[in-house]
Amino acid sequence: MTRRARTRTFAAAGATVLALVAIPRIGRLFSSPVPTMTVSPGPFERRVVAEGNLEAADATPVTAPVEAQGQLKISWLVPDGTRVKTGDVVVRFDRGDMERALRDGEASRSTAESKMNGSKAASEGAIRNLERDGAIAREERDATEKYKATDPDVFSRQEIIRDDIDRSLADTRIESAEKNRAIKESLAKVDLDLLDIDRRKAAISVDRAKKGLEALEIRAPHDGILVYRRDWSGQSAKVGDSVWPGDPVADIPNLSTLQARVFVLEADAGGLLAGLPVKVTIEAHPETVYDAKITKVDTLAKRRVGWIPVQYFGATLALASTDPDRMKPGERVQAVITLDARKEAISVPRNAIFEKDGKKIVYRRKHFSFAPVEVALGPAAVGRVVIDRGIGAGDEIALADPSAPAPSAPRDGGTGPASGSPTALGGAR
Repeated sequence: MTRRARTRTFAAAGATVLALVAIPRIGRLFSSPVPTMTVSPGPFERRVVAEGNLEAADATPVTAPVEAQGQLKISWLVPDGTRVKTGDVVVRFDRGDMERALRDGEASRSTAESKMNGSKAASEGAIRNLERDGAIAREERDATEKYKATDPDVFSRQEIIRDDIDRSLADTRIESAEKNRAIKESLAKVDLDLLDIDRRKAAISVDRAKKGLEALEIRAPHDGILVYRRDWSGQSAKVGDSVWPGDPVADIPNLSTLQARVFVLEADAGGLLAGLPVKVTIEAHPETVYDAKITKVDTLAKRRVGWIPVQYFGATLALASTDPDRMKPGERVQAVITLDARKEAISVPRNAIFEKDGKKIVYRRKHFSFAPVEVALGPAAVGRVVIDRGIGAGDEIALADPSAPAPSAPRDGGTGPASGSPTALGGAR
């Protein structure tokens, strides 16, 4: 065979081999194993489910009597949610402490009155004695004045001097008796005033105890449904609990002003604003859906239960309509809040978005391959994310990483993508 013939033979064989190698690769370009989707705008909504309770926007508080002293122990109460009439007794308190206070007050008052009577009698007796001493001293002085020895021809000098001394002593005794009587009267008045203070204090305690005994019942101020207040743990008042005078125990709500109080997880509360529309269902009557809107959102996230470190934003919902026959304060409700509603939005599945070198990217088809495109993400819903910038309608994007190696049997028993490949945002979310 000539050299030219051999060259042609080798060239034909090489072309055949190249064709056999290239044909499968070209086929893979046109029939890519990577799933794709064509981007098109459409409506997008992010919805959040929140739970809470019905409550009254306007309610009349029912408080413990302010006339009582110290803590009051509940001995009887009507069940929560009872319909009451004006003047109905709804709560009774234990009478033991108040009756004991009444007995102690009466005993203190009786003791103070007895002391006052004794002090008054003793002071009057002492004053009478001082008055008698003064009267005797005056009689002695009058006698010495009447029969005073002044004539030296009749009386000796010693008798004249003694007579002068007796008159001076009588004057001193009179003056002393008057001063002592004045002091005794002043002291007696002070003692009586102090004892009278004790008596009045005891009388005040007695009056207070009597009023407290009369006020150991709470009566309904008007017709309505009685709803007991809950503490931080969600417990309402019960028999045996103690309350302070003036503390609110329950409320009688205005059923025409019911509203809902719901709680949204802190992680889902982005975009939670007043004015957003809400759909509300009552757990007791799930067949009816009520329209509502947010009127108030708490400024700070808080825990609903102290020992559980999960925080919520509280939101108040105004109901478009209420049904007093079916709605009761305290009933559990479920609210579906619509956030980030858009009529025309570019949204893609989460698994179409990847992170590479700290940037969010998608793979957009370019001819027979895929090119990474940096994108700006918008709000996200379950399984989908809005793309604000980077791709547009009509673009074809990959739903899996096209740069990842084709799955094959591992040689060393390892699995997973090669080192340095992009991370999909849709995985394990």
